[in-house]
Amino acid sequence: MKKIIVMSCLVFASAFSAMAQENKTITATERATRLSDQMIRELKLNNFQATRLRAINQDKVNKMMEIEKKFASNPALVDKNCLGVCKERDVELENFLSSDQYSMYYGARNKYYRFDKDFAAQIGTESATAAREDKTSLPIGKKVVPVKKNTTVISANDSK
Repeated sequence: MKKIIVMSCLVFASAFSAMAQENKTITATERATRLSDQMIRELKLNNFQATRLRAINQDKVNKMMEIEKKFASNPALVDKNCLGVCKERDVELENFLSSDQYSMYYGARNKYYRFDKDFAAQIGTESATAAREDKTSLPIGKKVVPVKKNTTVISANDSK
């Protein structure tokens, strides 16, 4: 009787771990689909471009989720590595978008990055802390009030 109980517990444990892994895959797919849909609408992509964009975004979201999991305790490192993945996306998109579409994308790429991070935080993935790295939450009574940090960020584009 004890063997049956132990075996059934092992079966349930393995089933739940398989479901958790499947849920992570669905989350990556949801993130990539949502980001792709937003970009397709705003950049007015045709079917060929939309298909390529979806494949690229799926690959990049998978990479970003691995980074978010690996460096979950260090939001600055997550952000730095994820921006590197976004630069890879920039190069790939430049190969098949028109000049106008790429200009629109390039001007809005920070918005797309934030859009993806906010969605990840909303659905509760490990990137929730990375999505809010520019805010600190202060408990006030029973409420948590977000407060922006006073940090200065200088990018490579700031040459002045």
